[in-house]
Amino acid sequence: MMSSSTAGSNPPQKSFGVTSAISHAGPKPRDLELTKRLEEALIPYGVFESEDELQQRMIVLAKLNELVKEWIVEVSIKKNMPENVAKTVGGKIFTFGSFRLGVHTKGADIDTLLVAPRHIDRADFFSSFYDLLKNHPDVRELRAVENAFVPVIKLIFCDIEVDLLFARLASPEIPDNLDLLDENLLKNLDPKCVRSLNGCRVTDEILRQVPNIESFRLTLRAVKLWAKKHGVYSNVLGFLGGVSWAILVARTCQLYPNAAASTLLQKFFLVFSRWEWPNPVLLKNIPTPSENKLGFQIWDPRTNPGDRYHLMPIITPAYPQQNFSFSVSMSTRKIMCDEFFIRLKNTEDVISGKANWDILFTPPNFFHKYKHYIVLSASSNTEEEHLEWIGLVESKVRLLISYLENNEYIKLAHVNPKSYGPLDSEGEKHVTRWFIGLMCEKLENVNINLTYEIQMFENKVHTQAVKIMMLKKEWLQRLSMLEENS
Repeated sequence: MMSSSTAGSNPPQKSFGVTSAISHAGPKPRDLELTKRLEEALIPYGVFESEDELQQRMIVLAKLNELVKEWIVEVSIKKNMPENVAKTVGGKIFTFGSFRLGVHTKGADIDTLLVAPRHIDRADFFSSFYDLLKNHPDVRELRAVENAFVPVIKLIFCDIEVDLLFARLASPEIPDNLDLLDENLLKNLDPKCVRSLNGCRVTDEILRQVPNIESFRLTLRAVKLWAKKHGVYSNVLGFLGGVSWAILVARTCQLYPNAAASTLLQKFFLVFSRWEWPNPVLLKNIPTPSENKLGFQIWDPRTNPGDRYHLMPIITPAYPQQNFSFSVSMSTRKIMCDEFFIRLKNTEDVISGKANWDILFTPPNFFHKYKHYIVLSASSNTEEEHLEWIGLVESKVRLLISYLENNEYIKLAHVNPKSYGPLDSEGEKHVTRWFIGLMCEKLENVNINLTYEIQMFENKVHTQAVKIMMLKKEWLQRLSMLEENS
């Protein structure tokens, strides 16, 4: 605890964020006790890894890094680079996401980025490096998603799930001390490389923007667990994903820079229950058009008309700044804002001694919330087909929500992020179901017909599926031609 005399003798505190702090008060003994109880309350939910489990992750990353270095040397030599030079060009694995933030849970995957010098391209990554992984004894369930918005190789390495992105820099060498926050690295890069790099850049910038990293981490662990338990953790379904929740917690830390995690958790719900959306949440100022030297498009409603329609903008702190919550709808925003109000009361009850922290992490019964539900069912013939099919359907659920919102009789459409598999009576059938709760206008003798909205959604999904099948045929034809010419 900081006494007033100690506080007075300290130099002025570093300022964080786009506004001054609301309070610089440090924790009282009661705050520290509540923080200890919060940490204890989180343990049964598996949000903390053991030291042995963490070491296993570090071993996997080290092995993957060595594999990358060996591969880059091999490819460099094949491209007529002298062996002595090839051994010095470098290449490195970086982490981002929850692992880099220090808030990953037991069994979580690791988000990684392979950074390569300019003579190693994306085609090499998805061909020779993919083949190297395919033949590695510690690798299983290898899958390449080459045509995604952010292309990725997914794999399980030594029993740990890894998502691996790729970025080629314009530099001939990749030093071990490379700082990915250097904006000059983005010069002359293709958009896919910029997007891949941005994962690491955003994560590192978030950590730079918080006053106390340990308090930030514990608060974020609690917020993520609450969001998952209460069905508001899903970027693809129109709620918020991990990066957005991290930015909201980081902003709370900036406003209360010396607070303990228990206080920060209560202030988190206080701040965002009162936030006047669509005012953006920013950790640092956005560059002006004259400051945007590299010319990448950044989130700025002053210059980009489309940005003015975002309902709940949460802006990434690294250049080029983007809104990671662009998928939020009127329904999902209302659901989250209602949650902020309810959980503010919960945390106030904990602080006053009327409740314990478990009240935040007890999931509600989704099927008691609404009188009417839509069941969205996706089925396939094989497990492999099903993984791809449910990915497509889930990515389009936001469209169904928007169609339902446009119906004059529907006040709110709430999709449960938790999906359900086949019923016992369905045996081994490959089926996944999502449930959407509906809040309707109270009208006498009105039958709500949703045929039009559902038909529009089905048409969109099937049109996208046809496009994907056509692309697949094209890829197979290209592969066949390559094999014939080799």
